[in-house]
Amino acid sequence: MINNLARRIAQRIAEQPEKGWKDDGQGNRHPVRCISFAQYMEFCLYDEEEGYYRSGDVRVGREGDFYTSSYIGSVMAECLAASIARYSAFKAIEVWEWGAGSGRLSRQLLDVWAGHPAERRPINYGIVEDHPAHRISAAALCSELVMELLHHPLQVIDSDQAMRQRQLNHRGDSVLVIANELLDAFPVHRVQMYCGELVELGVSVSPEGEFHYVRMPLSDSRLRSWLERDGVRLAEGQQTELNLAAAEWLGALYERISHGRVIIMDYGHEAAEYTAPHRMRGTLLCYSRHQASDDPFQRIGEQDITAHVPYTSVRRAAAEQGWREAFYGTQKQFLIDNGVLELLQNDASSNPFSETAKRNRAVRQLLLSDGMSETFKVLILDKE
Repeated sequence: MINNLARRIAQRIAEQPEKGWKDDGQGNRHPVRCISFAQYMEFCLYDEEEGYYRSGDVRVGREGDFYTSSYIGSVMAECLAASIARYSAFKAIEVWEWGAGSGRLSRQLLDVWAGHPAERRPINYGIVEDHPAHRISAAALCSELVMELLHHPLQVIDSDQAMRQRQLNHRGDSVLVIANELLDAFPVHRVQMYCGELVELGVSVSPEGEFHYVRMPLSDSRLRSWLERDGVRLAEGQQTELNLAAAEWLGALYERISHGRVIIMDYGHEAAEYTAPHRMRGTLLCYSRHQASDDPFQRIGEQDITAHVPYTSVRRAAAEQGWREAFYGTQKQFLIDNGVLELLQNDASSNPFSETAKRNRAVRQLLLSDGMSETFKVLILDKE
């Protein structure tokens, strides 16, 4: 169904020069107007009026389109709090969750800190979130507890406000930013090896108003150089994604904290796995009502579009910006390093719904289920 956002994207395409092309199967290229897939994805997810992450109802949880790790009990929050406590020993820190969704992980962290003495808590807590309904939910969940524990009002701002600020840590204290499943939602460029030539996938629109892929010249020189520096050579016909926006976000964040740390938790791979032969169509997926598809041209602005994080290029870009890598590994290793096994308890009860039973299941699910604990990585970067 064509909605208002789809019409506006189609209008934007109509205003572009004929820089893309489609093939007729006989070796002829026919010029077409198009935008890059990264531009299309940004419209779908982040349009100010109708983008998926800036409009509509709450997107996460049972009534939304997907779950995050915070929906598997509070185990992740407890291990994250342990990691933050080690980092903040002997210094005051301000904590921000960037892309906090409905505030579930933030609330779980605050509940953990409620059981800690004041000296083991951060001095302030803030949330960066673009979705209006998510901001309302996060404020309702967390505002009262932040005031009670930290004696400061909860700051809830959007990413534009955060990026306009010269510094996130106004008082000069260390700042720690949590980015849980944030980078996978940044707009990605899609490229393909086609007839021995590296081209970019663009998006055009048919006379009937249907969006479809076309090919176009590379819109950014980094697309080629990143693949070359990662040692990647795509097979003929193979597609993959490059997340330039993730590197740009890290660079902007580096400029906005005088010293501190960012903890990135997301699913992704190193270059060899990211572009392995079995990934001929890349990693792009769409989610709607907990159903996955690989068609980004349906439900415009009403479904999530996501791609796995290309950690090789992201880590390299971070190092070039000045970040120091403090940890990189699987979510499983991060959880073990931060005491997850100590959360397992003997349960003599036969009640499968007891708190102990539920916690034990949550630990096992995070460590063992479907290999996700290996696909999910944790990257910790410091600015000193």
